[in-house]
Amino acid sequence: MTATDPALTALAQGWCALSLLHGKIESRIERSLQGGHGLSAREYSLLDVLSRQHSGPGGHLQMKQVADAVVLSQSATTRLVTRLEDRGLLTRYLCDTDRRGIYTDVTEAGLTLLAEARPTNDSALRAALDEASDNPELAPLVRAVEELKVAV
Repeated sequence: MTATDPALTALAQGWCALSLLHGKIESRIERSLQGGHGLSAREYSLLDVLSRQHSGPGGHLQMKQVADAVVLSQSATTRLVTRLEDRGLLTRYLCDTDRRGIYTDVTEAGLTLLAEARPTNDSALRAALDEASDNPELAPLVRAVEELKVAV
């Protein structure tokens, strides 16, 4: 394969389209959440992931799992957790069975803010997808996102 191979060119164009769609969605959500709730898209994502934990077996995520879920490094995730903890939206505590483990829970204030921000996030996502669907290069990706079924 060469750098001008049509398959590689098509692959690169597809990646660029996916990157463009992601950027448009993230930008729209970021503006909406910041303006309406004082939350960044990453902060919202972290609160959302942590709010889905439960007290049953395997119900609490380790920091590595949280970092993977919000697509950040462990150190960036720890800084983000600290910022939200300082705002009273999260709390950390030691794991009962492994004293080296630290868990993070969303506080009542965090759950309230998340509930208030969720419709804003959803509306911004829908608006970004609707706008992107008008672009012939992005429309197939929008359809793929809309049809994607993820087990929760």
